[in-house]
Amino acid sequence: MSRLLVWVGLLLICLIGAGGLYAWSNATPYDEVVDRGPAPQVLANPYLAAEHFLRKQGLTVEHVNSLDRLATLPAKGNSLLLLGERSNMSPRQAGQLLDWAKSGGHLLLVAEALWDEETGKSGDLLLDSLHIHQALSEEPAEPTPPRKKKAPDLTKLYVDNETAPAYFSFDTDFNLTDPKHLAQFSANSARSSHLMQRDLGQGRVTVITDSDLWKTTDIGKHDNAWLLWYLNQGTAVTFLFNSDVDNLLTLLLRYFPQAAVALIALVALALWQAGMRQGPIQAPAPKARRQLQEHLKASADFLLRRSSQGSLLHALQRDIQRAARRRHPGFEHLDNTEQWRVLEHLTRQPPHVISQALGPLPAKRLSSADFSRRVACLQTLRNAL
Repeated sequence: MSRLLVWVGLLLICLIGAGGLYAWSNATPYDEVVDRGPAPQVLANPYLAAEHFLRKQGLTVEHVNSLDRLATLPAKGNSLLLLGERSNMSPRQAGQLLDWAKSGGHLLLVAEALWDEETGKSGDLLLDSLHIHQALSEEPAEPTPPRKKKAPDLTKLYVDNETAPAYFSFDTDFNLTDPKHLAQFSANSARSSHLMQRDLGQGRVTVITDSDLWKTTDIGKHDNAWLLWYLNQGTAVTFLFNSDVDNLLTLLLRYFPQAAVALIALVALALWQAGMRQGPIQAPAPKARRQLQEHLKASADFLLRRSSQGSLLHALQRDIQRAARRRHPGFEHLDNTEQWRVLEHLTRQPPHVISQALGPLPAKRLSSADFSRRVACLQTLRNAL
């Protein structure tokens, strides 16, 4: 019996060895690349590639998340790049930035608001102090034929001692103007200007229409990276692109987690105590009661009969007007054509959707299909804002 087991074991070993030898001789090695997407550092910092590029050029680079760094940042030999949203900037902070530039620093900022001719300001404190205006670019005189591929409208900059210009991919929807002729140089596309630089005291300020050309996805295109180096050469560079202030809840969880947990537990106990049942159990509601969908439909039919189609459509149009005024100061003072252009830019909706939604209402009653189509257009615009 033991000899039989030995022979069976030897046979199994031979079979396993033969199978392994066959698999090894017939296996074909191959390489497979698995794309796991951007690294967390890239997702957290859209200008990470720009920082690496400047370091390779020998520049000292750092990025910060608040203007507190300005208190310890020397003006001479330093460039501060304001690439984030700054609508909450106070007049005191704007004055500190301009004073820092006057002391010899280089301040680069993105224009955030459009100039309003009626109010004489844009709402962008830095832009208004520098007397540089931003507006929407004019539409091209001759539209591109549908079958002809439209070439990108690149921004050009001519540099001394160079015969050919440098090209950059700024967003051509915006245009910078210098009504007081204070800028030392500018970079222009076919329709508008997208970069202006002017001296300020012992330093200088550079204003651009957008900074997307320096994000990781676009910095390698055209001469975008070269422009970043050219504007900041010979200085240490500080990126400021996330100036969000932590709210009270975030600060409590960060510095007083035990107190926050105790507070949440206390609120939960209070709600539990208040929600305790007092008295007999209420009988379940009859199943024959109406559903929520029926109530909503009945309410809509009542409003339509009492207020008519026009008042309902006007209410949606007023919602869009209020949302547009929040996104674009001075919107209510624009004429209809300019308002539609601004809405087209803010919502990324085609012109026919905007005109159909905000056009005048017909005198006669709309059909159910036309009314539903018009409401859908209005809701699309309101949701996009």
